[in-house]
Amino acid sequence: MRQMRVVRRLLALVIWTLPSMLVQAVCLLLPGRPKVAFAQFYWTIFRRLLGLRLRVVGQRASGNRPVVFISNHSSWVDVPVLGGVLDGCFVAKGEIAGWPLAGTVAKLGRTVFVTRQRGTTGRERDAMRRRLAAGDNLILFPEGTSSDGSRVLPFRTAFFAVTAAGDDVAPLVQPVSVVYDRLGGLPTGRATRPVFAWFGDMDIATHFWRLGQQTGLHATVVLHGALDPARFPDRKALSQAVWRTVAAGAATLRQNRPAHPLGAEEILPVTEPAPEFA
Repeated sequence: MRQMRVVRRLLALVIWTLPSMLVQAVCLLLPGRPKVAFAQFYWTIFRRLLGLRLRVVGQRASGNRPVVFISNHSSWVDVPVLGGVLDGCFVAKGEIAGWPLAGTVAKLGRTVFVTRQRGTTGRERDAMRRRLAAGDNLILFPEGTSSDGSRVLPFRTAFFAVTAAGDDVAPLVQPVSVVYDRLGGLPTGRATRPVFAWFGDMDIATHFWRLGQQTGLHATVVLHGALDPARFPDRKALSQAVWRTVAAGAATLRQNRPAHPLGAEEILPVTEPAPEFA
């Protein structure tokens, strides 16, 4: 039964994805927001077909300014979870563009690919700024890699270069905490949380096979108050403040305590170094 569950979910995802790719390709040719709305719809259905239920706490930043959503990262599952909640384009490592099927889906979703090489940092930052100036939002994972889900790794300051004001108005920054908090209908702990995590040298097929056998999958997303980068003396201070917010929200969820979004007034600029993890 567990193996049949994996096969059934995989077939459902493929059957949903193939025609969706065609629809999104058409949406890319249309003016306005169809390409954004359909991408959100696609990831919402993808998550449901995966058997994952979701709870969202807090609200997306409102206003006319573009938003850079900053989230912790523990799995490829973060993409359908956040993709269905946030109206933004993902920023992903460049190698994903060459992955079979997944790379095509990412390109159709207008993912911004980065290499994180020192010589390309400025060019990639400018590409992200152009995307924000065009009215798009961005979804960033500034840990630079995924973790085992039991901690939030320190954020890399370089990812926050896109938040500085250029020729256009600086975007808002909204911290986001994601935790997979139920497995088999029971609260996850240190022993079961890695079932969701995709990190190290794991391959995605093996991880999907293991995760797809499970039932009672559940995640919680906390949308904290949006921040104005102008409140902070530099991007290092902004990075540390956002890290502390995301880590605090994730820690609360991991401890199975009621989560609440931190408001912008609660997120104070800080200058001391961030701990190794939280």
